[in-house]
Amino acid sequence: MTQLVNPLEVLKSVSDATSTLIKKTSESVVAVKAQMSRGTGVIITKDGYIITCNHVLQGCSTVKIGQGEKIINAKIVGTDPYNDIALLKAEQGNYTPIALGDSEKLNVGQYVLALANPFNKNQPTATSGMVTGVNSTVRGWRGMTAMENVIATDAQLNPGFSGGPLVDAEGKLIGINTAYIWQRGIAIPINKVKTITDRLMTGRTAQRGYLGIIANTVAIPQDIAEQAGIEQETGVMIFSVEAGSPARQAGLSMGDVLIKFNDKPVTDFYDLPRLLTEDVIGKQTKAILIRRETLLEATIIPTAHGDHPD
Repeated sequence: MTQLVNPLEVLKSVSDATSTLIKKTSESVVAVKAQMSRGTGVIITKDGYIITCNHVLQGCSTVKIGQGEKIINAKIVGTDPYNDIALLKAEQGNYTPIALGDSEKLNVGQYVLALANPFNKNQPTATSGMVTGVNSTVRGWRGMTAMENVIATDAQLNPGFSGGPLVDAEGKLIGINTAYIWQRGIAIPINKVKTITDRLMTGRTAQRGYLGIIANTVAIPQDIAEQAGIEQETGVMIFSVEAGSPARQAGLSMGDVLIKFNDKPVTDFYDLPRLLTEDVIGKQTKAILIRRETLLEATIIPTAHGDHPD
């Protein structure tokens, strides 16, 4: 005989499990108070390394960390503005680090919790939802050209959630919450965050490739696309090339339409920051472009963005 399941017991079981999970995870959640803003941080090591969002700091030099009644000074170890990640180091103490998950194993529909405590209350704030997208792209947000390979969820992120943890059903950190746009919570995957923080811990700064061009998205007329033998409908037209820049040295000129870089399509302006990663700096990189209806190939050696003025 089939035993009937009591829905109230199931609901209570889920509720109790969620509350227990939040209580456990909250030990690794801290308030982050910068000079002009507040946010949340998450402890990742016993000696007090803390991750938060770069935009929470807003260029400040001093940061205070709150955990219950304890207010702790913290220093900024390093930042990666492009990926909106900052690494802090709290004063000496014994901290409870959060368990790290594996964002490569995320699936759409997976249950998640977002935690925050910007005002250093006795208990953190929490919202829940599911993963609605993995490897998503956010374009033209917060002054940045694009954020690549982020996690999208339907967990609502309120003011102060930035820098807080996104955790899975086991309480493992799978992302750092950074924004709530288009009714979706956006989080930076923990695997990407770990790569960034490992670099920052060793004193290395994040670098982006630099070409030295001003450009924007344009439509490629069908007759020109046919004559050039391509099916791509849009590309990036170069409006100016800085003297002495990698683009100038490679022979790129005003009016050229860039359609491929490093064997990957360039269909709009936002593709370039995604493709100008640290990996291409100093390396011969192939670019395909249209010049006066003719398809050309150029070899560019991108430099580090910091080596040139903006």
